[in-house]
Amino acid sequence: MPNYLKMDLINTICALQKQGWSKRRIARELNIDRQTVRKYLRSESKSPTLSTPGSLTEADQNHPVSTAGTLSAGNENHPVSTLGDLAVSHAIERVYGSPGRPSKCEAHAQCIRAKLERGLTAQRIYQDLVAEVQFSGSYQAVKRFVLRLKAKSPIPIQRIEVQPAEEAQVDFGTGAPIIQDGKRRNTHVFRMVLSYSRKAFSEAVLRQDTETFIRCLENGFRQFGGVPKTLNLDNLKAAVIRADWHDPELNPKLESFCRHYGTALLPCRPYFPEHKGKVSYCAS
Repeated sequence: MPNYLKMDLINTICALQKQGWSKRRIARELNIDRQTVRKYLRSESKSPTLSTPGSLTEADQNHPVSTAGTLSAGNENHPVSTLGDLAVSHAIERVYGSPGRPSKCEAHAQCIRAKLERGLTAQRIYQDLVAEVQFSGSYQAVKRFVLRLKAKSPIPIQRIEVQPAEEAQVDFGTGAPIIQDGKRRNTHVFRMVLSYSRKAFSEAVLRQDTETFIRCLENGFRQFGGVPKTLNLDNLKAAVIRADWHDPELNPKLESFCRHYGTALLPCRPYFPEHKGKVSYCAS
């Protein structure tokens, strides 16, 4: 069952590839199959390239940004959370029944576990198995197998280290109320944190609309004296019209803004604040 990507996700793939990211890393960060990344990059290379206003020149692309981040050896096995213990296993068995004959998923256990660690859902794993290995089992069989894997093994969240100016994390926090024209108004604090140095830029604003968000981003770039290669942000309405881990729908104004400055937008997984943990701590 093939998966078709929307144009904004294809643009993100191409932007990351131009910044020197490998196909493996693009697939891992965007949680899509490496063959899918390769297919769209191959298609992009065959299509004619048109220059647009605001596109980066070759000299601009060599500004001191960074290369792919690395995972330190000491953090590879960093345990984070688990969906539960024996009680969870019992609850799963009450819902789906105790295991009887061997599941058809057993032959693909290693592949399923790897996809699960990448954050893929049971539905997506089932689709990939059908497309990649002609899996003949049902979706419910994959769903039951995934639930058992989650109950038995913790899903690790790994600490990702990046190079200077490679990534900035962006979020809004709650500011102190002010009195304006005799009325009490709530404020919001825009926060941008460079992932490598933890240097931060903050700005108090009255609104969180797209125009205000873009202005704050430009002020942050001006403060830091450059543009990071990627922007890791939450699924705020000013940036993301429809949140989705695999195929988010981005605000067209923000997409144009990112193309102009040569940066790639990477919304984090919905309800998964660990994906932008550096700025979440500061904005809270």
